[in-house]
Formats: sequence, C-alpha cells, structure tokens
Amino acid sequence: MPGTTTKAGSNGRLITREDLQAAYAQVMGEGEATVRAAAPRGLAVGGAIAIVIIALAFLAGRRRGRARSAVVEIRRL
Repeated sequence: MPGTTTKAGSNGRLITREDLQAAYAQVMGEGEATVRAAAPRGLAVGGAIAIVIIALAFLAGRRRGRARSAVVEIRRL
C-alpha cells in the first residue's frame, strides 16, 4: 500500500524514522520540562505532609502515654 503512510499536512511525503524520532523527542522533552518544573513544589508538599504526620503520631502517643501511666507517690517514713 504505497502512499498510505503519509501524515496530514506533509504534502504527500512519507513519514520517515527521523520524523518519528523528532516528534517523540519533542513530546518527551516537553514532559521532562514539566516534571522538572513541578518537582520542587511536590517535594515541599510531600515534606510538609510527612512533618504533619510525624507530629500527629507524636502527640497521639504522648496522650496515650499519659492515660496509661500510673502515678506513683513515694513517701519517706
């Protein structure tokens, strides 16, 4: 089927391996740029969430420790 492997707007030219590689590289480059731009914000949000979770675990453990601990009074005779 010659002539059926053309792309729209290619003036009837066949799509070559170089065309596909160039288009793939362009798409992947845009995606990598987006990831690089979003990475610092994602790390900051992830770090903040981790700190909140650790703080909540600490406070919950502290409260539970107070509820379970016995009060011992030592008297001198």
